[in-house]
Amino acid sequence: MPTTVHAEALTHFGTAVLESLGVPSEDAHLLADSLVVAELWGHSSHGMLRLPWYVERLRSGVMTAVTRPEIVMDGGAVTVMDGQHGIGQVLSAKAVELGVDRARKHGISAVGVRNSNHFGTAAYFTRMAAKQGCVAILATNASPAMAPWGGKAKSIGTNPWSIAAPAGSRGIAVMDIANTAVARGKIYLAAERGVEIPDTWAADEEGVPTTNAKEAIHGLILPMAGHKGYVISFMMDVLAGVLTGSHFGSNVAGPYEANRPSGCGHLLITIDINSTMALADFEQRMEALIDEVKAVPKAHGIEEIFFPGELEDRNTAQLNEAGISLADTTWQSMAKLAAETGTALPTANT
Repeated sequence: MPTTVHAEALTHFGTAVLESLGVPSEDAHLLADSLVVAELWGHSSHGMLRLPWYVERLRSGVMTAVTRPEIVMDGGAVTVMDGQHGIGQVLSAKAVELGVDRARKHGISAVGVRNSNHFGTAAYFTRMAAKQGCVAILATNASPAMAPWGGKAKSIGTNPWSIAAPAGSRGIAVMDIANTAVARGKIYLAAERGVEIPDTWAADEEGVPTTNAKEAIHGLILPMAGHKGYVISFMMDVLAGVLTGSHFGSNVAGPYEANRPSGCGHLLITIDINSTMALADFEQRMEALIDEVKAVPKAHGIEEIFFPGELEDRNTAQLNEAGISLADTTWQSMAKLAAETGTALPTANT
């Protein structure tokens, strides 16, 4: 049976586990919060099941507990930061801080991050910039998951990207997508829960579509929209990997590989809305766009049309009150971490 826990208790637990491994308190809280927010959004594939992955990478030393980035190129509006194998979430939050500051000065900024690690969900960071009156575009590369179109060997990552913009009374409009038919984390989640996956998500090691999540982990994730997903993912690697001076293609290691430095890269582009028009005018225009979309006649059986990011906000409101339901395997891995680190497990809801 799933175990239900309040978000605040989960964040406290994750923070304490990471602190026990030498991660500074503020950074530990950020990483833990990024996982719990993913749970609140309804994306358990990027939630607490990933905490043991980060722990193992910290233990092996391929991800450093204390993140000390260094700016290696500074052109004002364009900056490159060497993460020196620090925590991806911490580096990305620093990139947002720097990106917003430079966008205020120049209207637009680009911050490249090299030698980073997996940063969780891209939307966690683009939302940060949107809350400060900016439009943000964030791309990252990832370890090989799909074959190039026509191939049968992994060489291209899922390479997700996110765009976020403030939307006035509607909150924030945000998209966050991998370029595969599904994020790899959803396949790991299915494997952990022992459920089948749709045969459109992945293929086995021979390139044959499969519904077996464990076979899919060792096989290929299929691109979204056929060849379009492949070429978008390729170009995201150009932006996040090649352009930033990071690893790219098959040289990037994933967060579930405990002993390999990741070398992944990110590129954040930030636009200060006030450089194009008054923020209030932009938000009014966003509200009009959203109102138009939501007013479109609904297809048969559809109760409501959502704008990007709205479902996540609804889920957050619901799960903040009801608590987050964790799979048995996730709870067991948390219990193992609790025992190993001397951290108290959060109290389950009754």
